[in-house]
Amino acid sequence: MMNLNLTSQITMPEHALRRQVIELCRKVNKPLLKLSTKDYVDNGLGHLVEQFSGQAGLVNIEVFNELQHTITGWPGGKPNVDDSNRPERAWPFPKRVIVFSPHPDDDVISMGGTIRRLIQQGNEVHVAYETSGNIAVGDEEVERYMHFVNGFNQLFAAGADEVICRKYGEIKAFLKSKQAGDTDSRDILTVKALIRRGEARSACAYNGIDKQHIHFLDLPFYESGRIEKLPMEERDVRIVQQLIAQVQPHQIYVAADLADPHGTHRKCTDAVLAAIDEEQQAGARWLDDCRVWMYRGAWAEWDVADIEMCVPMSPEELREKRNAILRHQSQMESAPFMGNDERLFWQRAEDRNRALAKCYDDLGLACYEAMEAFVEYHFKR
Repeated sequence: MMNLNLTSQITMPEHALRRQVIELCRKVNKPLLKLSTKDYVDNGLGHLVEQFSGQAGLVNIEVFNELQHTITGWPGGKPNVDDSNRPERAWPFPKRVIVFSPHPDDDVISMGGTIRRLIQQGNEVHVAYETSGNIAVGDEEVERYMHFVNGFNQLFAAGADEVICRKYGEIKAFLKSKQAGDTDSRDILTVKALIRRGEARSACAYNGIDKQHIHFLDLPFYESGRIEKLPMEERDVRIVQQLIAQVQPHQIYVAADLADPHGTHRKCTDAVLAAIDEEQQAGARWLDDCRVWMYRGAWAEWDVADIEMCVPMSPEELREKRNAILRHQSQMESAPFMGNDERLFWQRAEDRNRALAKCYDDLGLACYEAMEAFVEYHFKR
């Protein structure tokens, strides 16, 4: 019996010492290397100092080094170097990577800087868009694209394409009669999915991803035409399993942004983790050399104490990430599901990435413009 609810089993790394010391830093408003024995004793943590020969400085350095070792400019691993203190192994290199994106923009919103870094450093990056994202496209976007197609037909085909003319009339009539709460017709859902595919391809091209490495999975659970989705089933998992078995990646990135209000991220992550389980049960040897990294996106960020890999970005790299997000024009001001947060998705991403960099800076580590963070998912080997 296939387990289809694996996100409920995700546990955060313990990192008990790190967690306590970071909380102490926040409480006394000091960076790590300035914590004193008095700070520890006054806040009920004197036992930690005792564990390190009575020297607060040794505790500080231990946690400082832990956090320092999470920072890497080589998310795919750096070849020909000692990787004992790096979050990713040096070999094999280059790596085959699959980034699973629940919607056609989560990849660039959540880890656009890391994707560009992976590509620039020579790794083979695949992006798998798990759902069509069609319900998150406004009707005005459909009308704009249909006007373009109709105009193109009139200019270059003299209006001779009967299929375009007929579909244009049908879609225009449907949108005119559509009432609030009505479900879109299958034709309109198809056009909306096509719009999002085009935007995703544009963002991938900007990031330098080979067009053969862009995968639109269109998982069936999403295609209800409504906010309420269908149950995630075995057929969804098999689609994901087929892709990972084909690529046999050394790295898999999945969305663990389980605060997504409509639950799509959770189901998409369950599908990936279930597919990994199925491959394990089938005896797939490639999994022995694969790591799974979890990212978060527009809705939440990892706590610093949980982070196991952190990829810094310069101001220019953050701007390049924004440019990729802006390729998803249908998800800007007119996107139907922005939530209660009035910031646009690129603004949320930048604020979140800058806030994380400030957290590291406040703790006394290197000061970067922005950072993207990851936690490793440890599947049974």
